[in-house]
Amino acid sequence: MQYLILLIVLMIIMLLYFKVADYFNIIDKPNNRSSHTEITLRGGGIIFWFAALLYFAQNIQINYLFFTGITLVSLISFWDDIQSLSNKMRISIHFLSISLIFFDLGLFNSIPIWGVIIAYVLAIGLINAYNFMDGINGITGLYTFTVMSSLLYVNTKIQLFTDGSFIKYAMVASLVFLFFNYRKKAKCFAGDVGSIAIAFWVIYLILKLILVTDSLIWLLFLAVYGVDAVCTILHRLYLKQNIFEAHRLHLYQILSNEYGLQHRVVSLYYALIQAVVSFFVIAFYQKVQIVIVFISVIIPLLFIYSLKFYLLTKIKNKTCQITPE
Repeated sequence: MQYLILLIVLMIIMLLYFKVADYFNIIDKPNNRSSHTEITLRGGGIIFWFAALLYFAQNIQINYLFFTGITLVSLISFWDDIQSLSNKMRISIHFLSISLIFFDLGLFNSIPIWGVIIAYVLAIGLINAYNFMDGINGITGLYTFTVMSSLLYVNTKIQLFTDGSFIKYAMVASLVFLFFNYRKKAKCFAGDVGSIAIAFWVIYLILKLILVTDSLIWLLFLAVYGVDAVCTILHRLYLKQNIFEAHRLHLYQILSNEYGLQHRVVSLYYALIQAVVSFFVIAFYQKVQIVIVFISVIIPLLFIYSLKFYLLTKIKNKTCQITPE
């Protein structure tokens, strides 16, 4: 009953946000780098912040640093959705917010300084990777639901590391967002406020799980996004492109834009592949050396990603054949 009520409340909040977004003209206009072709309301992912707010209201004593951090990144991201901000300002807020959860988790006292530096790089990188991957209908909602489901299973069956409701609130928010976004014609997009807020939530949970279990294996719960994001950055660097500018070179973009697969199908593929990876990680946790698990996951994902270059070549050849001389 608790989560049904939460679902209804978040649904009402989302509908009210649509009226606000429509009134203030908070929209996403397609351009040559977009994966969509119609004007759509932006910032629907703010529902993740409201879910965090509702949880915080019931757990003030244990949740205030996390909530402060997610509020800061949500605020700066929502501002960026309305009016573009400088990278320095956004990164500064991300750094401050991550510092809050590091302090909350006692990271500064539990690992050496070089480990803290690596943790900052990974956290900021993962937040931005999550944001980069938010480009087609359903991908953020489905992927988030998959990751949160995996974390909930671990929390319930393997290692209790957080309040189960803390994970379930994010899952309910994902379902509400998917109701409006996982459509042929999306009612709204997550915007930076959505993708970055939920990325912050996911990173907090995974980091907490890593610290409790003393194992980095849980980073593989973000393996699909991670491989796509890192490999695409390397590809763009090879092409001598500005990696901070919008582009259409992620595998999911090639599949949906150039190859013509439906957005919802591509999003489902990403979620299902991550579900398989998460199942593999859970199944072999503490049974196989972590290095072997990482290699067993990353190599197949790299192979899948390499299909992008085959598709690009195929599309290029097809274009050349139909172009008149």
